[in-house]
Amino acid sequence: MPASRSKKRGPAWRRYLLWAVGIGAVGAVIAAIALFVAVYTARNSLPSYDELKSSPNGQMVRVRAADGTIIVSLGPSYGQWLPYADIPEVMRDAMIAVEDRRFYSHWGVDPVALARIAKFAFDNYGTDRRLQGASTITQQVARTIFLSNKYDIGRKFREMILALAMERKFSKQQILELYLNKVYFGGGAYGIDAASRRFFAHPAETLDLSEAAVIAGLVKAPSRYSPTADAEAAVGRASVVLDLMVETGAISAGEAAAARPTDVELAPAPRQNSVRYFTDWALPQLEVLIDETQAPLDVWTTLDLSMQRSADSAVRNNTPSGTQGALVSLDRDGAVRAMVGGKDYVSSIYNRATQAERQPGSAWKLFVYLAALEAGYRPEDQVVDGPVTIQGWSPRNSSGRFSGTVSLRTAFAYSLNTVAAKLGQELGFGTVADMARRFGITTEINTRPAMVLGTSNVRLIELTRAFASVASRGVAVTPYGITRVTANDEVIYSHEVDTSRVLVAPYVAAQMTDLLQTAVASGSGRAAQIGRPVAGKTGTTTSNKDGWFVGFSSGLTTGVWMGRDDAKRVGSLQGGTAPARAFAAFMKPATAKRPIEEFDTKVTLPEWQLEPDAESYYGEPDNGLFVDEDGNPIVEPGMGVPDEPGEYFGNDPYAPPRSAPTPEPQQERLDGEWIDRVLGRDQPSDPEPVQGSRTPLPPPPDRRSQEARPNQ
Repeated sequence: MPASRSKKRGPAWRRYLLWAVGIGAVGAVIAAIALFVAVYTARNSLPSYDELKSSPNGQMVRVRAADGTIIVSLGPSYGQWLPYADIPEVMRDAMIAVEDRRFYSHWGVDPVALARIAKFAFDNYGTDRRLQGASTITQQVARTIFLSNKYDIGRKFREMILALAMERKFSKQQILELYLNKVYFGGGAYGIDAASRRFFAHPAETLDLSEAAVIAGLVKAPSRYSPTADAEAAVGRASVVLDLMVETGAISAGEAAAARPTDVELAPAPRQNSVRYFTDWALPQLEVLIDETQAPLDVWTTLDLSMQRSADSAVRNNTPSGTQGALVSLDRDGAVRAMVGGKDYVSSIYNRATQAERQPGSAWKLFVYLAALEAGYRPEDQVVDGPVTIQGWSPRNSSGRFSGTVSLRTAFAYSLNTVAAKLGQELGFGTVADMARRFGITTEINTRPAMVLGTSNVRLIELTRAFASVASRGVAVTPYGITRVTANDEVIYSHEVDTSRVLVAPYVAAQMTDLLQTAVASGSGRAAQIGRPVAGKTGTTTSNKDGWFVGFSSGLTTGVWMGRDDAKRVGSLQGGTAPARAFAAFMKPATAKRPIEEFDTKVTLPEWQLEPDAESYYGEPDNGLFVDEDGNPIVEPGMGVPDEPGEYFGNDPYAPPRSAPTPEPQQERLDGEWIDRVLGRDQPSDPEPVQGSRTPLPPPPDRRSQEARPNQ
């Protein structure tokens, strides 16, 4: 009896399968009912077609300079709304072919595309690859009008519900009309009429096949395929559109072959200037500063138009032919007063002031000497410029000679590489890297010995920020470009300057300023003199690939970089020539209306006071003659090599002796009275240590334990 009963019931797996199928069917019915309710609820809540037509295409943003002048207006363009019947057929066909070839057959969501995206999700499960495609034209309209571009599953589901609802309420022609009049084509142009006027200088009603293919190709990536930014990419994308039109039967192969996107005549590019480098850098910050996405905005910035014109002129007039230049200038609180990312914004929108990462050469020694001063060194301390080998690396000075015992001031003014290397070895290369990090360098920093000569890439704005923090007596300076944002005349954001973060003690910053003044007064930065106190440093890298000058005066800190984008050598480019001259050309008018400000320290010349040698004056490569990008010793073709370690490299009549005698120590200036005046503190009671020579940089006595130094 039990056996027959078991036989009638059948195998267990069959029962489980039937249960699964039943549960699945019930679930599918419930899901279908829920979807039906969601779609028709959304349909009933949709605005009318006329209301959708009048909804804004995008947010209007007016960008103002520091004086209130409007410098850029962004937002909906001036295109006219075109009814479906007035839109050229080639434009409609091109858009459907490239964006949604089954537009007329699906219900707002394309099941074929959904299957494709489901397979993609399965194949890439557990990876960070983002799901792409599958959005129909109807879905794109729903996203453009009702949703944001934030990508997540919830938004995608809402987009699908809205698309299904729109297909229930509006005709295909109405949806396509909405799409072609609202989709963004780049360059501030919303809709095909705005795009046609923007790129071809005529209304969209007269678009031909080639022009329609170019415009249709923009939707996928407006900035990448913009004909004004990259004509080759735009033509290539237009050819893809034409091929798709042939596949969908919209045009014949002969018509596609007759179309010539390469012959499309573009409208003259609107005159742009270097202001766009600044706005391209500043405006993306709005995403984290404010939440307003609908109301028109007025964005008040730090840009000084007069300084910007001077910066643009300084870069254009001083950058060597065939190279690029960049400049950024910060006020004492971090406000960006001028920014130039290249010689011509129209030909290249790449911002070399904020995006390019290049080797800084000896400008990096700022961090080496800051670490030394914080550890207890002083500008007058004696160090030995002589041969040194660190982990198989034997740096030499650019002049090819060693000068014996010199002061720290002289070592910095004449950019002695051996002294920087010994300081790095003594202090620890990690300590130098930590100092750079502390002062705002965010790029990767290597800790190989040659790092002291500037072999790690940096960005101009970050290196300028570091010098600005020295100028502010060791208080961190953070660059900013937006002072406030208003929406409907109501302030919704206001910048607050943070002066609470102290990077080094004030006396360390003052001593560093002392050294930087010497570099401009008598060292490699002499071309940066502007008739008022200036502190700064040059930088020249391997084979003259990069030239830098960064310095400050009268509360303004300015950095200049020059070089080729492909990092090839540039004949006579050195930090002390073109970059220093551009710095001076900018700073003279920029500081003209500012009061002359004396630094906390007076300029003190190094030991060799007749004339600096040619290397120091012209700022020869600080690491280039003897170090490659990885810090390994190299010899350039045609370059002589000294037979003896101390043999002079060249015929400079003004060079100091090859084996300079130990100079008489100069009068110590950083006495108790000076510390009192700078820090407003009582003079330390402990006596000052006796100044003496150093043999190859033994560990210095810990002055922080021997002296009652303030703020330590």
